[in-house]
Amino acid sequence: MPENWKTYKLGEILHIKNGKTKPKNKGIYPIYGGNGILGYGDKTNLNEEAILIGRVGAYCGAVYYENRELWVSDNSLFGIAKNKNNSKFIYYLLKKANLNQFSTGSSQPLLTQGTLNSLEFEIPENDSEQRAIANILSAIDNKIENNLAMNKTLEDMAMTLYKHWFVDFGPFKEAKFVDSELGKIPEGWQVIKLEQLVEIKYGKDHKKLDTGSIPVYGSGGIMRYVDTFLYDSESVLVPRKGTLSNIFLVNQPFWSVDTMFYTKMRKENILKYTFHLLKTMKLADMDVGSAIPSLTTKLLNFLDIILPDEDVLRKFEIYVTELYEQIWANTEENQTLTNLRDTLLPKFISGEVRLKEFEKEITAAL
Repeated sequence: MPENWKTYKLGEILHIKNGKTKPKNKGIYPIYGGNGILGYGDKTNLNEEAILIGRVGAYCGAVYYENRELWVSDNSLFGIAKNKNNSKFIYYLLKKANLNQFSTGSSQPLLTQGTLNSLEFEIPENDSEQRAIANILSAIDNKIENNLAMNKTLEDMAMTLYKHWFVDFGPFKEAKFVDSELGKIPEGWQVIKLEQLVEIKYGKDHKKLDTGSIPVYGSGGIMRYVDTFLYDSESVLVPRKGTLSNIFLVNQPFWSVDTMFYTKMRKENILKYTFHLLKTMKLADMDVGSAIPSLTTKLLNFLDIILPDEDVLRKFEIYVTELYEQIWANTEENQTLTNLRDTLLPKFISGEVRLKEFEKEITAAL
């Protein structure tokens, strides 16, 4: 055990309670379950800084930190730090602990107050050291959250521009409009099939690939990193099964799983246009699956779409590329910050390294 550290049972530093059946009426307060926010209700059973813990099922042991009014449902527990200044440290302590390993239950994993209260942890006796560790890890998390919020704003800006140009035809109001299968469109524009714009390709199984630095995309986003790519050019990825609305714009070599489609551009300056076009097409409403939501190449290939003239496409690509370059830079920085946090977290929490050893590196990263 590191010098000036001591062993505590979790119940000695955290007061743990069970959540309750969620409110029936809708409202403004988040309702937390084991997998995060389940919805919003009209009541709260927590209004202070707390650590939320998934109690049962697939998300048993998941850990969240919250400091706002909310409702904790009965498939979760929540803990109030007995020393309120150390809530964030305890949060990171439990994030590192992999609480699911302590679950019981024959049919599904289950965590109880008794089990959690009896868990033993070695932590710094000095409150200031606990807070210093939490502050560093929080600073990294805050930077990641800020980048995500900035990316959301940039994505909204790009989508607003797309709708202004290609849905409302704002810049082209004074142009001559002609009839088409999709209604009136500016003269010189066409209605074509999606297959004339892009080639839709199937993803492939990734399970036998070795670990590396190439992202593997599923319908939920990046699943893992492997040592080879399926395609090394920019592409729009579309789920074949699963969450059909999760469409991704990728600007680096990648692998996509066999439940995803990826696309090859058939024309210049159409990547960002294609991405926003597909985002607005409500693909989830085109589901052809019986049990699992599904799309087919035939359905996608024969979708009618509007093709603006080349000059308009080129200008749109230029305008939104600046936004996406910032998005991609933020995403790359978040990957670096996530790796830093995930490296430091177990080392700090276990006392393997002390904070002073990493202060310069952390300051430089932030």
